[in-house]
Amino acid sequence: MTDKTKLALFDLDHTLLPIDSDYSWGTFTTTIGWTDPVEFARRNDEFYAHYQAGTLDVHDYVRFATEAARLKGPEVALAARDRFMREGIAPAMRPQAMELVRRHQAAGDEVLIITATNEFVTRPIADVFGVAQLIAVELERDASGWITGEIRGTPSFREGKVRRFGEWLAARGLHRHETEVTFYSDSINDLPLMDNVDCPVATNPDDRLRALALERGWRVLELFKQ
Repeated sequence: MTDKTKLALFDLDHTLLPIDSDYSWGTFTTTIGWTDPVEFARRNDEFYAHYQAGTLDVHDYVRFATEAARLKGPEVALAARDRFMREGIAPAMRPQAMELVRRHQAAGDEVLIITATNEFVTRPIADVFGVAQLIAVELERDASGWITGEIRGTPSFREGKVRRFGEWLAARGLHRHETEVTFYSDSINDLPLMDNVDCPVATNPDDRLRALALERGWRVLELFKQ
C-alpha cells in the first residue's frame, strides 16, 4: 500500500495574514488617488460585510476590486502592486505564519494557498511565503493580455474552493482518497472545503467558525496570538 500524498492547504486573508489583502489593496488604491475615497470606502465596506455574512456576489465584487488596476493599465498597476507589497503586505507578515508554512514544507507536505482573493493581488504574496501552488480567483484577459474585470473559470470561493481543489488534484493525476489533506482557514465561508478534508484547522476563526469547530472537536489555532 503506497503512502498518501500529504497536502497542507492555507486560506490567506486572516489566516496566514492578519489582514484582508483584497480589502487592503482597495484602500491602498484610494490612498494613491486612484478612486474616490468616500464612494470607494462605502462600496468596499458593503462588499466586505457581504463576504463576512456569506452573501457576497463574487463576480460583482471582482469587477469592483479590479476596476482601478484595469483602467490604469499593466505598467502603472504592476508598479503600484510592488509598492503595495512593500507598504501594505510586508509590514503585515508574521513570522509565526511563515514558520507554520515552513514546518509543513520541511515535513515533505505539498503546500497550497487557496484563496477567494484574485490572482493579481495574491500571486506576489504567495511568492513571499515561498508557496508555488496558488489557487486564487483567476482573471480573464483581453487580447493584449491585460485583465478585463471578469472571472475566468470557477471562482475559488465557498463551494468553488472544493471544485478548484478537485481540478488541481485531477490535473496532477491524484484522487482525493490518495491524499491526506490539512486545511487552515479563519472563515465560515470555507466550511464546504473544511468538510472535505481530513484535518480542518480553524485558524484565527470568526465567531461562527469558532463555535462550529468547538462543537465538532476541530483544532483551533490562534496563530497571531502566539
